[in-house]
Amino acid sequence: MEFWAMVANESDSGIVLTKQRVSEDFLGPGDVTIKVHYSSANYKDALAITAGGGVVRNYPIVPGIDITGEVVSSDVDDFAQGDLVVAHGYDIGVARNGGFAEYARVPADWVVKLDGVSTKDAAAIGTAGFTAALSVQALLDRRLTPETGAILVTGATGGVGSVAIDILSGLGFEVIASTGKTDAADKLADIGANEVIGRLPEDPDAKPRPLSKTRWAGAVDSVGGASLAYILSSIGYGGTVAASGLTGGHVLPTTVMPFILRGVALIGIDSVALPIEPRRELWTRLGQDMRPRHLSDIENVAPITEAEKVLHSIKNGTHSGRTIFGVAGEF
Repeated sequence: MEFWAMVANESDSGIVLTKQRVSEDFLGPGDVTIKVHYSSANYKDALAITAGGGVVRNYPIVPGIDITGEVVSSDVDDFAQGDLVVAHGYDIGVARNGGFAEYARVPADWVVKLDGVSTKDAAAIGTAGFTAALSVQALLDRRLTPETGAILVTGATGGVGSVAIDILSGLGFEVIASTGKTDAADKLADIGANEVIGRLPEDPDAKPRPLSKTRWAGAVDSVGGASLAYILSSIGYGGTVAASGLTGGHVLPTTVMPFILRGVALIGIDSVALPIEPRRELWTRLGQDMRPRHLSDIENVAPITEAEKVLHSIKNGTHSGRTIFGVAGEF
């Protein structure tokens, strides 16, 4: 069998992503072979085609940390030909070939059978949306409810932020969206934001305060840095912040005050190494009570051959929402 793939190769000028015809041997080992319907655009995929990006172990590689599609063959009883599935995280797209190809092969214990979610919607959710769902679940696990108070979502136009707004709004929460994109207010309101504010802190030159006036019951943060420090100082008693990103920096200039005087919890969110059973359980919820209601409003669809252009826009900070790549029939 031969098939098409977008392959990242090292060259003297950097990393080059090119359309190539490859053989089945290119797939590598695994229990489940998937005909890829869709993949999606993520920051990690952008790093995979960036010299010195630090996420890929060896080139050449097929990027695409998200895979959705149809099982064409399986060596295990858990999956059968025709099953619709999603796979993401672990080594996909960084140490083994990912979703930017007509076929992918992965271990069975990395695969989730879809129930109530189409392969297109699963790609629109993808790693970013799944991270958002994990963040929302962390708030729910800490017993935050719509009655507890408003939830802040930072990086609101990004993949994590936009899906988090959608899920939280669907669960009945009041959602405050924080973004530096001043033209995004109407779009964020359409997916469930009750209020849209600018980047935090409002005055980036002000001296950070250990504790500020309480403003939110919890937060989903994908920014980190000084923004996260400010948020922690402004969360109400017993509140929770789910943190999953560091676009604002990896240093956290805060004190222990929010934790020991207000009982605030800071929970780190990682979707890469999450074991398969809780991963499958959360995907079940994404087809039920945590199903995003406005995926069509935040998704952009592009053919896989446009991956390089889209990923550069993510790296340059000009990208909004979720871009999914049509793979089947798009080469």
